[in-house]
Amino acid sequence: MAATVATERAVVAVGHRGDPYRARENTLPSVRSARERGAGAVEVDVRLTRDGVPVLLHDASLGRLWGHDRRLAEVTYDELYELTRGGVPTLREALGGDGRLMIDLPGATEASVRTVIGTVRECGAAERVYYCAGPGTMLAVRAADPSAEIAMTWTTLAPPRPALLTAVRPRWLNYRFGLVGRALVERDHRDGLLVSAWTADTRRSMRRLIACGVDSITTNRIDVLTRLLGPEAAPTGPNTH
Repeated sequence: MAATVATERAVVAVGHRGDPYRARENTLPSVRSARERGAGAVEVDVRLTRDGVPVLLHDASLGRLWGHDRRLAEVTYDELYELTRGGVPTLREALGGDGRLMIDLPGATEASVRTVIGTVRECGAAERVYYCAGPGTMLAVRAADPSAEIAMTWTTLAPPRPALLTAVRPRWLNYRFGLVGRALVERDHRDGLLVSAWTADTRRSMRRLIACGVDSITTNRIDVLTRLLGPEAAPTGPNTH
């Protein structure tokens, strides 16, 4: 068994689309499996069906995961249910229980953002949810929910412009793991931001990120990460509420 890595601060272990090595990504069994293996939060992707139902799916089409050459935006929820035999859960279903969800919003529009945030509110889950995507989508999230917790995905080493940070007010900056180094983490911490990194799947990468002082690591191998962190894993991610 791998030795745990000592850290000065708790690190949130985030299951990427659940626990995809054990159960199909973005499904309820995958979300449950990640939580059972100690995930402090689970990252899921949310898109809308043709009739406006938020569901868990990363791709724009059903081809890769479900074997149907159909775009999600072209099918109703009832059609989706039939095509996947109920395998694609609604966001409402995924919000059941007490665990934290990190909601990624691929291909989002201002209208779809409002629908997703409205669903989260209706489920009474605002304090258990935070949102991630690029700056444009996060601006839409901030406009729709002034109190939303945001992990803004950032893809360069250059820091975001102050005006953008003022407009979005992110709690986190969310980086591809290869970009993250100690100097970047220290800079963001000085600016009052938490640092999350995705998607680290090897022990070597995980150890390096922990040593750099990141606050959160997203991984497809949640069991490996939680064993590596041991008691230093944060039980849940911070929020702004």
